[in-house]
Order: sequence, then structure tokens, then C-alpha cells
Amino acid sequence: MSGTLLRLHAVGAALALATLSLSACGDDFDHVKLTMAAGSPAGVYHQLSTALAEAWTRDPGIARPQVASTAGSVDNLDRLRTNQAQVGFSAADAAENKQKGPEGHKLYALARMHDDYFQVVVRGDLRVTKLADLKGLRVSVGARDSGVKLIGERLLASAGISPERDLKVQYMDLETSTAAMRDGALDAFFWSGGVPTTAVTTLATTVRLSMLDLSDVLPKLRQDFPVYGSATLPASAYRLEGGPVVTLVVRNFLLVNDTMSDDVAEALVRGLFQAQPALVAASPVARSIEVRSAIETTPIELHPGAMRYYRDVKV
Repeated sequence: MSGTLLRLHAVGAALALATLSLSACGDDFDHVKLTMAAGSPAGVYHQLSTALAEAWTRDPGIARPQVASTAGSVDNLDRLRTNQAQVGFSAADAAENKQKGPEGHKLYALARMHDDYFQVVVRGDLRVTKLADLKGLRVSVGARDSGVKLIGERLLASAGISPERDLKVQYMDLETSTAAMRDGALDAFFWSGGVPTTAVTTLATTVRLSMLDLSDVLPKLRQDFPVYGSATLPASAYRLEGGPVVTLVVRNFLLVNDTMSDDVAEALVRGLFQAQPALVAASPVARSIEVRSAIETTPIELHPGAMRYYRDVKV
């Protein structure tokens, strides 16, 4: 073989090897190890996290992420900032609050997910129709380090109610709250989650419940914290007595930290939308997840890899 042909053959072989290497690097995610901060086992975050962990093992083909039970949004954010978790759910208000902190890894969003409805669940045999009627009662305002507690304390402050002075306050997660109410040890609890939340639906089959209308206290809260919206929770959501109630809503984000590469972030977002039927099977709230609204993650910046996905699908 001539020297020229040998050189051409060598160049061709090198190009083929480079192409093979790029393809392998781009498609091989076996090395990716993730922990997901997933919230309370009874909550929607955990249901979606479990479904996503399964789906991502198929597309993009990563090792099954560890799904870690947590106290909720604030705990999830702390784990992301310290890299104890690389993926996690959070409500927008908690994420906005935590992103202002000077220490830890930067937070990025992969997608806006479903919206949470703030739910004040009360025993139906009590004469409670508004937030002020909770004074003197046994009330769980959410688990410590949870987004529920963050919203609940802001809401109570806007209404001029002190948890420690005016309530027999408890700090319980959703699972503990529903068990305590079922056992007669709790009069009301706060919860922020997708509708319907399975744990509340189940509780309503054994305990007479009502849901508080918050229309009298929302204007001041929303003036102080524009991150919140308001919406009507239909009576059919849990088949409770009474009509629809007005409550606050807050967006939820699927977040990562700055240790995640662009390629992995892009692949996870693609896998998220491929997995939507499985997410809907895990929780009906996933029906509201769609590509066009997924980019609405202000005040948290989209991860560059996620942005690349949305540009590719021409959002």
C-alpha cells in the first residue's frame, strides 16, 4: 500500500474511532448515579419520584436513582445545595427563598411540573369555616423543614395568628397527620400538594372532613408574596361536604444542582416527557405537565441542558 493510501487509511480509522467514541459518550449513561429528594412517602412528590426513577432506567438508561424520603421542599433544597441529592422536587416559594442563600451548590430547574393547592383539612364535626376558627385547636402546620410549614406560617402571619400562642400546634408530615386525625388526636392539618392527594382521599373514606375557604386571608398573603396564586378547589376533588373553596396555589419545579452535566440534564428532561403516561398512572396531577409550560420556572434558571432540549423541540 502506498504512503498516501496508508495516511488516508489512518485518517479514516481515526475519524471512525472518534465518531464511535462520541456516540458512546453521548448515549452511555450507565455511569450516572443519582439520588432524588422525594418528600413524604404519602405525598405526590414521592409518587412522581418513584415513577421517574423507574422511567429513567429505560430512557435515558441510567442506573435506578435512589428515591430518598424527606420532610418536603425545604429539606429537598438543603440536600440539593449540599449535593446529598442531585434531583429533587420543590415548590417555587421555597426554591426562591433557598436560592438566595450564599452557600452551597447552585440550583437549576429541569421543568415546571404540576401546581400545588394549599389544603386546610378539618374534622367535619367541628364548627370551623375560616382560618381564625382554628384558634385553640390541635393543628399540624406541616413537618419541620417542609414547604407546607413555610406556606402555613406565612399564611397564619398574614391572618395575625401565632402558631405557638393561638394554636395547639404540631409539626407532622402528611402520613402522620392523617393517622392522627383518623385516631382522633388532631383537629386540622395543613397540606400543600397536587389534587387529589391519595392520602387525603383515603382519609375522607373513614373520617368526615371539610376544607377551609381562604378567600378572606389570601389578598394580604399574595400582596406580601407574589409567588402565590389563587384558585378554586372543586368540591368534587375529594367528594367533601359543602361547595368549592378558594385557596392558594404554588408552582412545583423539578430541580437539579450545578454538578449535573448538560448531556445528563437534557436526557433526563427528554425521559421525563417520554414517561408522562407512567407519571399520570402514579398520580393524576401529572396530566398538567406539558412542554410549553415546563419552561416557566422563574425565579429559578433552567439548566443549560434542559434549555437545549426545549430548543430542540422548538418550544
